[in-house]
Amino acid sequence: MQPTPDEPQARAARTGDSRRPALARQRQAYILDRVRQDGAVRVADLVDRLGVSDMTIRRDLGLLHARGLVEKMHGGAAAVEGGALFEPGFRAKSTLMREAKEAIAEAAAKIVEPGTAIGLSAGTTTYALAERLVDIPGLTVVTNSIPVAEVLHQRGRSGQTVILSGGVRTPSDALVGPLAIAALRSLHLDIVFMGVHGMYPRGFTTPNLMEAEANRALIEAGRRLVVLADSTKWAVIGISAIARLDEAETLITDSGLAPDACAHLEGVLNLVVVDPASARSRTHADRRAGAA
Repeated sequence: MQPTPDEPQARAARTGDSRRPALARQRQAYILDRVRQDGAVRVADLVDRLGVSDMTIRRDLGLLHARGLVEKMHGGAAAVEGGALFEPGFRAKSTLMREAKEAIAEAAAKIVEPGTAIGLSAGTTTYALAERLVDIPGLTVVTNSIPVAEVLHQRGRSGQTVILSGGVRTPSDALVGPLAIAALRSLHLDIVFMGVHGMYPRGFTTPNLMEAEANRALIEAGRRLVVLADSTKWAVIGISAIARLDEAETLITDSGLAPDACAHLEGVLNLVVVDPASARSRTHADRRAGAA
């Protein structure tokens, strides 16, 4: 696991320097980062890493629980499901709204032209899009997503170029941090396709602060921004903002989005609504044709 910005203090605490224990705010920031990345923490592990007493850690967890940032449990704490810090891992998210994501990805793939340079953020919907780009000739794809880079590297045409930023890995298999941001900001892209954790009238959000910074750098590199988000993302608010709604040229979503949400979105961007049932019918037909 990659070290976090607060881990130097944790290492110092483990060396036995009891005169310089981690400050409360440093401990709590470290705890939140571990909860965000691992989903849960144990008191015993935190005592060892931070060099403080069991009682101190339990007090920290109590304060974070009172603020609604973690859920206390026996022997530790876990992420609050549905909370601003909650982020399922890539595998878990891959099973959610699969048909809607496939329909969204299919619509997005029609926008991509041969010989262009595009950006793909991390996420399961952008991964579904990457699967549909493997046969487009002369494509250059910049991404901070390990799964996206892998599928294009393994199955893409020989004339394609795939650029993977460096950085620290997040639960959604994104690479983030100063290295990723510097790499992304140095590029110029025709279109950026962005997956998001949540969206609401004020914009697009994520539960990971460092991933939000990397996403903003990717947006700055592109001339056009197309957001890919299924209908369950509406009214989900992560702790960190990525962009305002009007910063996106187009939002592609599915027909499950509520009418009032559609009305609001149509007032600020180009809204494309796809029908997952139609995409499912086409997918089944393709499979039958392939088996014939």
